[in-house]
Amino acid sequence: MQITGMLYGAKLLQFVGFPTAEVLGPAATDDEIKALIGKCGSVFVKPMFKGGVGKKGKAGLLGRASDLRSALQEKERLYFAEHRVGDVTAKANGVTFEGAVPAEHEVYFSISDSTRFRAPTLTLSCEGGVDIEDLDPKLIARIPFDPLTGLKAFVVANALCDLDAPKSVISPLVQQLPKLWELFHGFGMNTLELNPLRMKPDGRGRLTPVACDFKCGFDRDDVRSQRLGLPAQAFAADHSDFEQEINQLRTHQGQSDVYVINPSGTILAPTFGGGANSLVTGMLGDDAIISSDFGGNPPYEKMRDVATICFKHWLAQSNVLFIIGGKSNSTDIYESFRAIADALRAHVSKRGLAPVFVVVGRGGPNVVRGMGALRDTMSSLGLPYRMFGSDSDMSEVIEYAKRVDAFMKAGGRAQLATRLGMA
Repeated sequence: MQITGMLYGAKLLQFVGFPTAEVLGPAATDDEIKALIGKCGSVFVKPMFKGGVGKKGKAGLLGRASDLRSALQEKERLYFAEHRVGDVTAKANGVTFEGAVPAEHEVYFSISDSTRFRAPTLTLSCEGGVDIEDLDPKLIARIPFDPLTGLKAFVVANALCDLDAPKSVISPLVQQLPKLWELFHGFGMNTLELNPLRMKPDGRGRLTPVACDFKCGFDRDDVRSQRLGLPAQAFAADHSDFEQEINQLRTHQGQSDVYVINPSGTILAPTFGGGANSLVTGMLGDDAIISSDFGGNPPYEKMRDVATICFKHWLAQSNVLFIIGGKSNSTDIYESFRAIADALRAHVSKRGLAPVFVVVGRGGPNVVRGMGALRDTMSSLGLPYRMFGSDSDMSEVIEYAKRVDAFMKAGGRAQLATRLGMA
């Protein structure tokens, strides 16, 4: 669950009274854009991508305009821009117009839950506006602090002194940055990044930190994020109907993280657990249709709805239905597998059989009852299946699913369709 960009970022920062650049959304009128240019001198035109796609400026996906005509030309260029990062291609859907903020100093700031320090950690640098990974470590301060007391002014002051920051920026940052802990802690975030903070001078030369770009991530299990009233589509990583439907099922119990890897893939792999997801996604490669994590002890109703959506979109093209996860400590596997079985029966009764081979690998509470529920469903439908317990090596189970997929591609799918009486 990520929010990037100033369209939503400015609204979130208003909760704690933190200064932000002025922002107009994709529905801004010509008069509004012209007025913003007149007030700020120029505007930055940025495409709106869902999820974090990174390094848009280096890819040329950033426009600047000092008149209305140029701003509209940049809007036309960037409104549906595509950005490729590795194997992932993101498509924009709209632009924002952000008023320019004159400044001599730029600052990088973030709060995150650090696995190194086992505490919330402040990261600060007086070299903002660039990728923090590209900076010399000597220019970065990383300071853990006590979550019970929060981000106090002295923590910020000590970090700035360690960086030998210009004296003119210390007092404004010490006054403003502790506000962000309230936003981070009060709404269930696990990361919050402002890059850059531009130190804008007022008429008397006093500086004010102004947020010019925003990124944050939320803890899915923390219900406090719901108080923000953000629309579900704000957290989507893509515009596909599949992901949009899954996003509607997000609750405080049970994950529903999905990403479409290959719309033409042949293995549908509902996966339980982040570690299992990483291994499955890496080993299946382009054969996988989705990358998913449906763990977290989802209730029966949610898991049935998730499975129903997966089957509706992807089962017809799948050679293998691969239900896989590690050995759970708390997830009731019987409830999860019973929900999947019921969703599969309902799908078949509505849309008909699909020639698919079912491979299952799981361990944990009530796993035998859960596999029994799946077995009964597969037997009644006439679908071939193979099940593995927690004593099986997960990588070998994944390799088995890949071999089944290869067999199905080499004629096994047609043989199964014939056996099932399908045309």
